[in-house]
Amino acid sequence: MKSISHIEINLDRVQEGLRLWIDARRPDSLFDAEESATENNEARFQLVEGCYYDFQISNPEFVLGDVGENIIQQHRRTTNLGTIAPNIFVGTLLIPLIEKETSKECSKVQLEVQSIKSGYRDDYRDMLELITEKSTDLLLQANSPVSHHFDIDYTKDSQTLYQKFAFIKSIIGSDEFIEAIHRIVTTPVTKWTETTEEKDIRNARRFSNANIRELLKGGKRTKLPESNFLRNYGIETLPERITTNRKTDSVDTPENRFIKHALENFLKFCTDINNKALEFSHKKMENESENMIRELESQLHHTVFKDISRPTTLKLNSPVLQRKEGYREVLRVWLMFDLAAKLIWSGGDDIYSGGKKDIATLYEYWLFFKLLDLFQSIFDIEPKDIENLIKETPDGLNLQLKQGKFTALRGVYDSGNRKLNIRFNYNRSFSGKKKYPHSGSWTTTLRPDYTLSFWPFGISEQEAEKQELIVHVHFDAKYKIANLTDFLEQNTDNDLDEQKAENRKGIYKNADLLKMHAYKDAIRRTGGAYVLYPGDKSINQKGFHEIIPGLGAFPVKPSKTDSGIGELKAFILEIIEHFINRASQREKIAYRTFDIYKNPPESDNVVKEPLPEPYNANRDLIPDDTFALVGYYNSQEQYNWIQRTGLYNFRMGSGAGSLILDKETVSSKYLLLHTSGDTESGDLWKIVSRGPKVYSKDDLIKKGYPSPSQDNYLVIQIELVTDSEFENVSWNFRELANYSTGRASAFPFTTCLTELMKNKIR
Repeated sequence: MKSISHIEINLDRVQEGLRLWIDARRPDSLFDAEESATENNEARFQLVEGCYYDFQISNPEFVLGDVGENIIQQHRRTTNLGTIAPNIFVGTLLIPLIEKETSKECSKVQLEVQSIKSGYRDDYRDMLELITEKSTDLLLQANSPVSHHFDIDYTKDSQTLYQKFAFIKSIIGSDEFIEAIHRIVTTPVTKWTETTEEKDIRNARRFSNANIRELLKGGKRTKLPESNFLRNYGIETLPERITTNRKTDSVDTPENRFIKHALENFLKFCTDINNKALEFSHKKMENESENMIRELESQLHHTVFKDISRPTTLKLNSPVLQRKEGYREVLRVWLMFDLAAKLIWSGGDDIYSGGKKDIATLYEYWLFFKLLDLFQSIFDIEPKDIENLIKETPDGLNLQLKQGKFTALRGVYDSGNRKLNIRFNYNRSFSGKKKYPHSGSWTTTLRPDYTLSFWPFGISEQEAEKQELIVHVHFDAKYKIANLTDFLEQNTDNDLDEQKAENRKGIYKNADLLKMHAYKDAIRRTGGAYVLYPGDKSINQKGFHEIIPGLGAFPVKPSKTDSGIGELKAFILEIIEHFINRASQREKIAYRTFDIYKNPPESDNVVKEPLPEPYNANRDLIPDDTFALVGYYNSQEQYNWIQRTGLYNFRMGSGAGSLILDKETVSSKYLLLHTSGDTESGDLWKIVSRGPKVYSKDDLIKKGYPSPSQDNYLVIQIELVTDSEFENVSWNFRELANYSTGRASAFPFTTCLTELMKNKIR
């Protein structure tokens, strides 16, 4: 393939002297592939995706027609000039040449658009082959509509017919199939056969019973000499020739007959397709079918097949067909052949239409099957919903793998320690219309390529969403990313300034990263969002300390030997271990989120009064969750003891006025003291002990407590508050919800800081 700066395309077939000139704006982005174009069924002149080219037609009475996606951009005033911008289009670009006066198409200009990825041709073939294999495997399942019979309808649209051919070509044009035929013709299965022939009796070595009878009765006999010892036995003559049996090694076996029959069937199909391609003027299908015909004919012309007769029966249960290398691969292809000929694909327009090779979209479809296999192997869950992927239509059996919600796998995973509900979705939409706590997005509707969801066994998915018990992990296919620096890189201030300038022009280099952030931050209960790309390095950025929440990228490349999916598998296994851990930080956060947001805030739940800022020792000062004990002292003598010792005591037991040790009491951070006759109090103390301790009557006497009347008391350690926000402040404690009047006014009770501050007096 030769790199050139400009090309001149001869259009004499339309008008003598008519020319189309194309100039590349960027070096090494325009090529003449005269030698390799035929082999790859591509156009001779080749562009590169994402580049720009200037074109001019020699006669201004002709223009290049529209092919969609704003690829052809004509000059506003001089329409025979313009720009070709392939964008992300890859494949054969068929550009109509239009005569301006009649607005009729005169011809088509063929240009090939290369992918920026050097191995895209192999990737395209390998991915399409796997999709075909998985699709036909679905049809072979017992619960699929395989019993329905369809004939290939050659009267249908050429694009649908090309889809069918593409499925077949991916099977019989694969390297594995060619290698299988090579194995067969080099080491074919043979059998011993006996052939009879007349042989000079003098050269005979062994005699059968039939030969002995020939000695006595055979024709064309020769008289024996008088001295021959056989005359002693009454034998006077011998036949000149006798019939002998000879064993030979023959390739005309039932198994080889099947191989020849299969190849002839494949050849007939390709010939029929070629005839229809000529009828439809589908040049791409015509060229590809001709290549397949040549390949199959060369295989059938091998000398091995000349000695093989037509089959009378097909013994598909033959051990040779099912086990021997080469034979078993052809048998599998033959079984898939009929099914693949019935397949059409609702997503195929994204792949085949107009000759394009939308590899990025094909990569997304290919990854679906790779992930389905991976998750099925990890969770050991049979994908019961997969039968919905194949649907009978008048055209054939339609592969429904296309944009839209599709649940591919669901079930229960039992780790032995915990059961989890598992759900794997393809293109699941998360609506922006549903309000919290329902599932969905905070803003607009988002639809990741793949979503893997986990929630505890024993609860519905809807209830798990409401209780913050479900976690979604999203994956997006990005074929265009070549390496991690395309996805995530450390930027300098100058880089960020440049990015902002480009963003204002509508250019977003970090769009893939931003999209992962959008999934993680906008879709409720998302644990992580990750890019899958055909590279060789992974990155997993943890949000905090655990495997999720996080962002990252994992390499999964189209390959029959090593797709690199092992790192992704290790990541999923790590997530499973994380979910088995009931003491994870994520579970704590999920509960706090549920507990806080399960009810909307009360309209009067507002605290605007000055409070100590929540940092350092006061980091946990949340007014609703910070509690204060309201305690009573009955004399100045007792108050003096409290001040002197920094202790405060409560009654124990079941009697009136005893302290109830509930969560609010034990976790209280403050103590507000009051005495008889008080209507308000500013006597606020800070509780510094970790909890109340039990003191006996004797213990309090030793501490100097005046006249203890109970046998035991609960005692807390306190100190005066020093926060400036509480200086010169008093509270109307009688307005607190738990305050009791009368004799019970001396009973201790708790209140939260929010309620206390609402009853602040000054």
